[in-house]
Amino acid sequence: MRRNRTLSIRRKDTGRHRFSMNTFRGVQAPELSKRMTRMIKQENSAISAHETAGRERITIAGQLSEWGENTEDDAISDISDKLGVLMAEVGEQEDNFAQNLEDYRNVLKQIRDIEASVQPSRDQRAKITDDIQRLKLKEQNHAKVEVLEQELVRAEANNLVAEAQLTNVTRQKLKEAYDIQLAALIERGEKQILLARHARRLLNYLDDSPVVPGDARQPYEHAEQAKQILEAAENDLKTWEPTSIEPIHTAAGETSGTTFLPTGAGRSQEAQTGSSAQRETNGTTTSQEYGQANGAATHITDTATEDEVRSAKQQEPAHVSGAIGSQQIAVPY
Repeated sequence: MRRNRTLSIRRKDTGRHRFSMNTFRGVQAPELSKRMTRMIKQENSAISAHETAGRERITIAGQLSEWGENTEDDAISDISDKLGVLMAEVGEQEDNFAQNLEDYRNVLKQIRDIEASVQPSRDQRAKITDDIQRLKLKEQNHAKVEVLEQELVRAEANNLVAEAQLTNVTRQKLKEAYDIQLAALIERGEKQILLARHARRLLNYLDDSPVVPGDARQPYEHAEQAKQILEAAENDLKTWEPTSIEPIHTAAGETSGTTFLPTGAGRSQEAQTGSSAQRETNGTTTSQEYGQANGAATHITDTATEDEVRSAKQQEPAHVSGAIGSQQIAVPY
């Protein structure tokens, strides 16, 4: 409950308005990011529904209080008013949950963005490959084939960086997004359960013993106890802490914040592991040495002899852009 909330819900303006704007992002989204784009758009509708539910719950709570005031029954008037306060707080928790869902949705957008940025590098690599095959069908030793093969090496190097960034960002942000959503679910659930328990305590102060015609009800004497229930509920919300929750572990700190690629020893070990696996698969000499994230050159030589590798190291590194940031890559040709 809010710190300065009074113990009555009557005559309060609780209307809220959420600004939203529909877009056509999903229509023009790259193929790789279309599914995530649709999911993000649908989540926006779900968030709006939660906000609407919260506002409606607050409105209904106010109507309950006003109805009780007009019954000319002191017990019903007091209990309904205090029930209205608690039920309005249930609506507030729904609105808070919607705000947390917006944070979760914003993290999903980072996955969508990285997917959209990787698509061009895939398309470029596929286009060059198709061009090479088309020229070879026309003429095996076409002069342009060699040029295109060199462009293909650069495109593959570009795509190599982009694909690494894609898998790193996707895994990190998926965990981060659902960590936010699931923590928000737990918070909303536990706080609403807390409020419901206090509301049930209130109901026990309403005497529903039947009376015969002509008999008078016993005077209502529980106003102070009902007020204490509201104060207890407010205090419980202020001091609420989540129950024992299994933490979400992450190794995202071992990657660069700008390139989302491994840093330091982790990157070197990953590169060596990848190189060994590729040598065993292809039976060729493949070297991948990732430099430091501060701009050191990355050397990639593909199916090269020792002389070709030595020659390649003497050439000027070419700069290619990945999905995020840029890497320096020396390509032998």
